[in-house]
Amino acid sequence: MKRMTSTAIVLGAMVLGMAGPVFGQLMPKAQVANLIVKVENGVDQFRDYLKRHGENAKNTASTAQAQGRTTRRKATDTQKANATAKKDELDDALGDLNRSTNRLRRKFDATDTWMETKSEVQRVVDDGRRINQVVARGNYGAEAAKLWAALRTGINDLARAYGIAPLGV
Repeated sequence: MKRMTSTAIVLGAMVLGMAGPVFGQLMPKAQVANLIVKVENGVDQFRDYLKRHGENAKNTASTAQAQGRTTRRKATDTQKANATAKKDELDDALGDLNRSTNRLRRKFDATDTWMETKSEVQRVVDDGRRINQVVARGNYGAEAAKLWAALRTGINDLARAYGIAPLGV
């Protein structure tokens, strides 16, 4: 009788749509692997963009200085320190996301049951949440916002597959 009651409760929850976040989605391992690849590629693209953006800013500043075109007001030491701190915070958060994504890949590939890697996906989501906060506070430009939106979507898709609460906007 107890087993029949618990089965009825689970089935009722599934019909009402309440079981999705608790149990995750049922999908083949290959499909989950594709979600992980999407996140890995998004992390790489975001990191590459930030690296290029930093190099372009340095090159532009040194070229303008060499040509004597520095008529703009120079940044104060406080402004420079704040910019460096924001950059370092984003770099650190992105490094953490890259490490947690790599850990997820290693553990995912080594297991037959992909749901066993739920704790690693939770780490990816938590690291993504940190980047989400940093990007929301900073002004990184339209390209960074576009790349982060695509990466955030990939992380959210992966989180939903595992029944984990997705990132906010």
